[in-house]
Amino acid sequence: MDKLKNMLFMATVMNTIMDLHIFDETQRIDRNDADALIPVEETREIIQGVVAESAVLSRGRRLQNMTARQSKMKVLDLLPLAYFVNGEAGRKQLTKMAWDNKFIYAEEIAVIVPISEEVLDDADYDIWGEVRPRLIEAFGAKIDGAVLFNVDKPATWRNGIVATATAAGAVVTEGSVGKKHDTYDDIMAEGGLISLIESSGYDPNGYIADLSMRAKLRGLRNDNGDPIFKTDVQGTSRYTLDGAPMYFPKNGAYDKTQALMIGGDFSQLAYAIRQDITFKIFTEGVVQDPTTGDILYNLMQNDMVALRAVMRLGWEIPNPINALKPNKNQRCPFAILKGAGSNDEQDDGE
Repeated sequence: MDKLKNMLFMATVMNTIMDLHIFDETQRIDRNDADALIPVEETREIIQGVVAESAVLSRGRRLQNMTARQSKMKVLDLLPLAYFVNGEAGRKQLTKMAWDNKFIYAEEIAVIVPISEEVLDDADYDIWGEVRPRLIEAFGAKIDGAVLFNVDKPATWRNGIVATATAAGAVVTEGSVGKKHDTYDDIMAEGGLISLIESSGYDPNGYIADLSMRAKLRGLRNDNGDPIFKTDVQGTSRYTLDGAPMYFPKNGAYDKTQALMIGGDFSQLAYAIRQDITFKIFTEGVVQDPTTGDILYNLMQNDMVALRAVMRLGWEIPNPINALKPNKNQRCPFAILKGAGSNDEQDDGE
């Protein structure tokens, strides 16, 4: 039997793997043994899959890998000024520039997959091939939820994009812009989503939206009743706004009650990875419910093994000063479109 079949099992517990933690690690197969079971090519494939699966990581700007838990970025915080010289006898004035520090904190994301030894012995299909995409999806969804909507956000991480845009006033409510009060005006017109990003001195280069926005865009018509976003019903629709691509996440992390659409300059969403996905296999220990502390599995007593996957990363919005919007509290490289009935209460951004 392929050794990979001896570590993974796609069971019903996959629905709860994001909430499981192992506490007793006194005896286990060490990392070298786990590496022998999971080749380097597989781990690289998974981290690449997480980047592709996550709307945040696929659109954001990846910095060089972190070498410590905390990484510091220098961000321009004060622009130089120029002056006219008053005649030949005038004196040239001085100016200065200043930089501020922003920090990226690496936090851990982990999942545990308990596996019954009995099932491993009886397995006659590629368990690893079944579980791998679920691991990728779980990691991508966790990252997107925290960065976009503050869902389970680590305490060291800054506020998410929706909260940050809300604090800066970069919010458009559906049906509130233009003469037609339709989706086209909400996005494209003066005072719409794109103009809010531009007014902060940024050129939007991408959009993340709830899947329901596809139908809204397909349904848009001009004054003659002709579709704006689709000219025929045979070709595949290419969803772009003002030349920038749109992305519709399907990993379950997108919360349309907070924002129907998020647009911005995604080069300002900077992230760094401290640790690529690594694996360890445990043959003894207990798996507990993190909320109640109840023991869910005793690996030795239940004849089970457990695979743990871990990665560490952090992110930040540099948002350097620019001439169009020097006030950092009003400057934001992102803007959001909210539904007409959405809750307007958000945390303050940083």
